[in-house]
Amino acid sequence: MRPGKERTDKLKKALQAAGFESAILTNPDSIAYFGEYLDYLGIDFGRPTLMTIPVNGEPTIITPLMETDMCSRMTWVTDIRPWSDGINDEWRSVLKSAVEGKARRVAIEKRSIPALVANDLLPMLHGAEVGDAGPLISEIRMIKSAGEIGIMRKAGEVAVAMVKGAREVIAEGVPEYEVALAVIAAGTRKAASFLDDSTDRFVSPTIYNLQILQSGTDVCLVHRRSSVREIRKGDPVYLCFCGIANFRNYKLGFDREFFVGGATDAQARVYETAVAAQQAALAAIKPGIACQEINAAAEAVYTEAGLAAGYRTGRSVGQSFLESPELKRGEKRLLEAGMTFAVDGGITIEGSFGGRIGDSIVVTETGFEYLTNYPRELAII
Repeated sequence: MRPGKERTDKLKKALQAAGFESAILTNPDSIAYFGEYLDYLGIDFGRPTLMTIPVNGEPTIITPLMETDMCSRMTWVTDIRPWSDGINDEWRSVLKSAVEGKARRVAIEKRSIPALVANDLLPMLHGAEVGDAGPLISEIRMIKSAGEIGIMRKAGEVAVAMVKGAREVIAEGVPEYEVALAVIAAGTRKAASFLDDSTDRFVSPTIYNLQILQSGTDVCLVHRRSSVREIRKGDPVYLCFCGIANFRNYKLGFDREFFVGGATDAQARVYETAVAAQQAALAAIKPGIACQEINAAAEAVYTEAGLAAGYRTGRSVGQSFLESPELKRGEKRLLEAGMTFAVDGGITIEGSFGGRIGDSIVVTETGFEYLTNYPRELAII
């Protein structure tokens, strides 16, 4: 059975247990997860792709006419309904025929549904009780299968290839954007090595999105993108791969920092504290431990050093950049084997410096395993 079909059957059972008769999916990652179809130019271009899942019946994918050939080759779903720009009220008429009057209790993805879709969909559901499919979907996606973990391990290899590519070119006088180009090239080549032309026609190895990269005192800015600034002797260089560490639509978190020519004692102390906080969090990971306890383990290290955390210790990763649960204060969810997280250590010294480290891991029966495994000690280039 195709993985998406098996997942859809699980969702049907969850919907039925919650008293729903159908679900309408609008999040591209959800449609990729259940329908095994990832459209490339979607809602940002005013062209939504939608998936309806009746508890008693077969699912439907509604997608732009220009994408239907690709859709039919990618998905296991047989009912594909096209729509075209400027014709018959576009996707709205197709969606209306698929959902109007078909169910009394309908679940939608309330947290992520685009306003463009919600504004027209909700009137179509008049008379029906509308609930939230988000928590049901999160539960199904929370524990990764062996197949998913295998893909995420390859995503980790892609991430490590990217940081190796960066380290090869980081040097005094090199512009930040040249480092970003090296990252993209190294990651793309590594991803390509896992793919076969005859079976992976719809999987692109090309690494994309803007590289989060800063150097010098700008490392305190956390999420600034690569610029034309030239790296100087004595600079820290921080790279966050969280927006680009992606293989087969599985996304990881991964961060590393290098120092060009040397690091001051103050910088070394901050960086090594960030690493110690991350390692304390990782040491606490095992099934049955509450997420907030993992966060507390990291915060204890910051407090003892007289420093403060700037953000949560971790987040679940998978088909989406952010999944549930998170490693933060107030998150009481207990860890289970098969959960996957990005686990960070991070300290910001406003206006001058930031020390950061990040890895993705999978929770095992006895602890955890790295999905990204690259040296964490202070690295002088």
